Amino acid sequence: MVKKRKRKMTEEQKQAAAERLAAARAARQASNPPEYKNIHESVLAKPEDHPLSMKNVREYIKNQKELLSAEKKNLRMGNKNSEAKIASIEGYIRNMNAYLMHGDYIDMFWGEYGQNRTQSVCIAPSFKKGYIQRTVGVWYRDIGMVWTEDLDKAERALRG
Repeated sequence: MVKKRKRKMTEEQKQAAAERLAAARAARQASNPPEYKNIHESVLAKPEDHPLSMKNVREYIKNQKELLSAEKKNLRMGNKNSEAKIASIEGYIRNMNAYLMHGDYIDMFWGEYGQNRTQSVCIAPSFKKGYIQRTVGVWYRDIGMVWTEDLDKAERALRG
C-alpha cells in the first residue's frame, strides 16, 4: 500500500485557492439558490436582523445543542441537576425546529439562551358577565397596550 504525501502549499497558494473556492461558491449560489422547502414562508419572509429570522433561530439551535452536549457530560459525571436542564434544552430545541417548519412560535422564551420572555397577545377576548376577561402581562388589541396590575386594580374597583 503506497501512501500519498500531502501536498505542501505556500501561503500565497492557500490564499489563491481560498479565493477561487469562495468565487465558485458565490457563482453556484447565484445560479442555484437554495429552496428551503422545510422552512415556513413566514419565517423566510423575516429580515436577517429580526430576532426570529431563520439565520438567528438556527444559531440559537446550534448554541443550545452545544449546551445540551455539555449538560449530558455533566450528567455522566454524576450531576443530578443536569436531568432537568437537559429536558429544558431539548424542549427548547424541539420548539425552535417546530417554529422553523410551521411558522408558529409556541415557546414562552426566545434568544440564544432562552433568556428573553415572549409577549402574550390576546387575539380573541373572552367575556364573563358582560366584561372582557383580562390577564396581567398580556397585550390587548382593543386597548392597544399591555394590561397592568394598576389597570386590573382600577377595573376591579369599578366593578365592585
